[in-house]
Amino acid sequence: MKNCVVSGTEGYAKQAPFLLEQYERLSFEESYATAIDHFPRIPSKILDIGSGTGRDAAWFDKKGHDVVAAEPTKEMREGAIRLHRSPTIRWLDDSLPDLQNVRKLGETFNFIMINAVWMHLDEDQREVAMKAVAALLSKNARLFISVRHGPVPDGRRMFAVSAEETIRLAAHNQLVPLYNEHSESIQATNKAAGVWWTNLIFELRA
Repeated sequence: MKNCVVSGTEGYAKQAPFLLEQYERLSFEESYATAIDHFPRIPSKILDIGSGTGRDAAWFDKKGHDVVAAEPTKEMREGAIRLHRSPTIRWLDDSLPDLQNVRKLGETFNFIMINAVWMHLDEDQREVAMKAVAALLSKNARLFISVRHGPVPDGRRMFAVSAEETIRLAAHNQLVPLYNEHSESIQATNKAAGVWWTNLIFELRA
């Protein structure tokens, strides 16, 4: 039986070797220079959705957090496990909008990362995803979402997603915005192509 490609992950399996090398060039601190002050400072339960190369999951793991890393693309997930060998990171084959395997854990999280994933979901998927993610947050937990804007790479599936829409969806799920930043890409080729980002942080006030 032919493997089904998870909606939104088109192009990642084929480009995995290149992406694993490219994304690891940028440090966690470089990527989240202004947002990092809003990240957990004491050991917490972290969920990294669309964990890609595993760089972010590994950073949290080394800081003493309890980390679950969900990545649907086999080539990316297996590459991440090779790059960031850790007995404590829990790697899962899972994806938005449903997060079926994460939900099976029966756990909630103090902080959820959704980096460079949200724009791969269509409008209906984003509504389902926000509800699913909110249900996985502990009281007063925080959610980080970054959204890519600009030209879509060949072979990828992306949608134009505004900060305003994301904030509205979050509000419907008792998530209050704490942080809203727009910035140029720090990757030279993306910056030259006109790629920019929105970084958002919410807190659950249910």
